[in-house]
Amino acid sequence: MVNEMERRIGEISGVNVDACYLCGKCSAGCLFTEQMDLLPHQVIMYIQRGDDSVLNKETPWICASCFTCSVRCPRGIDVAAVMEGLREIQIRKRGYQKLDLKKIENLEDLPQIAVTAAAQKLTW
Repeated sequence: MVNEMERRIGEISGVNVDACYLCGKCSAGCLFTEQMDLLPHQVIMYIQRGDDSVLNKETPWICASCFTCSVRCPRGIDVAAVMEGLREIQIRKRGYQKLDLKKIENLEDLPQIAVTAAAQKLTW
């Protein structure tokens, strides 16, 4: 049975975290584990258990989305997409409003990376 956290992550990222058997290969390949409060495979475990406290962890924000974890996964789980999903849940939880790109003034003057990031996180 899928818990609420798994459902939300699956909806946002398209990833079925139940496929993970917590081998730790994602964590073994991550270059940033020394700065993380949870290892990537532990993040998956929290989600599998339905533990919402994973939303209060720093790990998703430290993740550089380099996809090393996703490439190393023997089950084909896109761990980087799960981390992005957690960041999106946090942003939405903080109460940011939905972004309407048509209403942004001087769009061409803004840094493209900022517009892209905002569009990915705040348009749903």
